[in-house]
Amino acid sequence: MFKVSIDGISVEVEPGTSILNAARQIGGDIVPPAMCYYSKLEGSGGKCRTCLVKVSKGSEKDPRPMPKLVASCRTTVMDGMEVQNITSPEVIEARKGVVEMLLLNHPLDCPVCDQAGECHLQDLGFEHGAAKTRYEFDRRTFERIDIGDKIQLHMTRCILCYRCVYTADQITNQRVHGVLNRGDHSEISTYIQKAVDNDFSGNVIDVCPVGALTDRTFRFKNRVWFTKPVEAHRDCEHEKCSGKVTLWYKGEDVLRVTARKDQYGEVEEFICNTCRFDKKKTSDWVIEGPRKVSNQSVINSNHYDTLMPLPVVKKNLVLQEANKEQFERETRL
Repeated sequence: MFKVSIDGISVEVEPGTSILNAARQIGGDIVPPAMCYYSKLEGSGGKCRTCLVKVSKGSEKDPRPMPKLVASCRTTVMDGMEVQNITSPEVIEARKGVVEMLLLNHPLDCPVCDQAGECHLQDLGFEHGAAKTRYEFDRRTFERIDIGDKIQLHMTRCILCYRCVYTADQITNQRVHGVLNRGDHSEISTYIQKAVDNDFSGNVIDVCPVGALTDRTFRFKNRVWFTKPVEAHRDCEHEKCSGKVTLWYKGEDVLRVTARKDQYGEVEEFICNTCRFDKKKTSDWVIEGPRKVSNQSVINSNHYDTLMPLPVVKKNLVLQEANKEQFERETRL
């Protein structure tokens, strides 16, 4: 076991563990943000640079610090290593610059974007983003395209994290989309529109950290903080599908179905398109209970701890009658 210190907190981890995963074992605010790394996807990480940290001591054998900030998702720990994240002003300043870079071409779509309320770029922008941009040139823009009958691609919002490419590569039979062109002209796309069609294509929506890939069946239907997330499962016929999902309710209607995610926004187990798009009735599922939502999430504003929420006001016939009369009077007006 290697012993590593992150922001003064020590933890013992297995050799080969990345700094990011070592920080996740500690938890809390010292965990660097990650927009491209995905523990379930082999080869992911190293694209967004939001997880930069400072290695102030390389190891017990070689205590020299690393000369530059390193990506914690791609740098493995050494025995005796000391790492600074939120305790380093250099890291905070660099992360602020990375967020500004990610937002160069990103549109201010938050008021109309379906990802609003569960967007990691929103969180980063709020925490590290500057009030104004120094970018004075024209931003690159793309037309929205449908890359499948259930998936819409809004490339203008994409930050090229490659998650959807790795997902299609590793959990589907054939990947038909990828990164086209090079440099500033790079984009996620297919050569033929509506070409993405396989049993697990919907998972690219879940892994996207921004609103670039959206569910067409849920698009513009509701805000996530007005919905009630409930965990459920079913015995799916597909052998690779876990059948464990989160149902997003508005009243008695299931507006969308997503895979369950952990505290870092990563899918716990991938689900098939049948569970995601075709099973939107409560009778199709075995309800387990409300989804636990972080107190820091805006979704928590409408969350509840029981399936039958307790009434705000206790039963009071006089008050109920008065409320009814008031409602009828306002309706007439």
